[in-house]
Amino acid sequence: MKIYENTGNKDTRSGFGAGLTELGQTNENVVALCADLIGSLKMDAFKANHPERFYQVGIAEANMIGIAAGLTIGGKIPFTGTFANFSTGRVYDQIRQSVAYSGKNVKICASHAGITLGEDGATHQILEDIGLMKMLPGMTVINTCDYNQTKAATLAVADHNGPVYLRFGRPKVANFTTENQKFEIGKAVNLTEGNDVTIVATGHLVWEALEAAKVLNEEGISAEVINIHTIKPLDSTAILESVSKTGCIVTAEEHNYLGGLGESISRVLAKNKPTPQEFVATNDTFGESGTPAQLMDKYGLSSKAIIQASKKVISRK
Repeated sequence: MKIYENTGNKDTRSGFGAGLTELGQTNENVVALCADLIGSLKMDAFKANHPERFYQVGIAEANMIGIAAGLTIGGKIPFTGTFANFSTGRVYDQIRQSVAYSGKNVKICASHAGITLGEDGATHQILEDIGLMKMLPGMTVINTCDYNQTKAATLAVADHNGPVYLRFGRPKVANFTTENQKFEIGKAVNLTEGNDVTIVATGHLVWEALEAAKVLNEEGISAEVINIHTIKPLDSTAILESVSKTGCIVTAEEHNYLGGLGESISRVLAKNKPTPQEFVATNDTFGESGTPAQLMDKYGLSSKAIIQASKKVISRK
């Protein structure tokens, strides 16, 4: 199987910051708005280089979304930035009415997603945001796996006409995808070929899936790993082609299994090719305070959990 090298742990939010900085230099229509979290969202360089295109709205997330929607009318491409919990749950009405329903070209960029926000606890973590955003008509939903992919996705969404939810995280994680990659919205990335089980992962769980595949391979189990960075629109073709070969699938995500990637894939399978499926996700629960590593282990979001799920789903074929 193909082995991926971790070139050094980096936080995905810094990938967003790097992409936004580059856009500031290459696209004069790009503007940035932040809800009092410039450092956390890595928007410092954009603000320093383009103060006339940066708007600090303070702790007023609903107002930020409304301003962003208005800026699109003049041809601007607004990137909003705050924690995922405040980017979605706190401002859902404004996103629904002013952005999605109106089809505005707003890029809602959300850091500190999932339980890897860590010590800030359940009130700041969010495990429902993918479900909230994918249900909005016309909303593109992207959840990136490492620094390089997050930077590439940030650049790509500026060229996409329509509302986008771009989700990334706080902790430093393995950086293993290629530098200066071409990011194709809606196109899954097949990372390893396999015949016994399909493992589809998104976000921080992609690296865990690769680690699981290595262990499974050593045990004689051939796992196909697919990186689903775009949850909507979903690459149904890639999923169906893979399960046609393996006959079973594991879905892995740092999100509630209710409303997440796994449910989207279940719908595809139910309509086209009913297939045994196991879910690696949180089980209808809020998070809690702890280090990212502690929480990922406690809530079963790890390579170990993916290995267990893979063996279980193979037994169901």
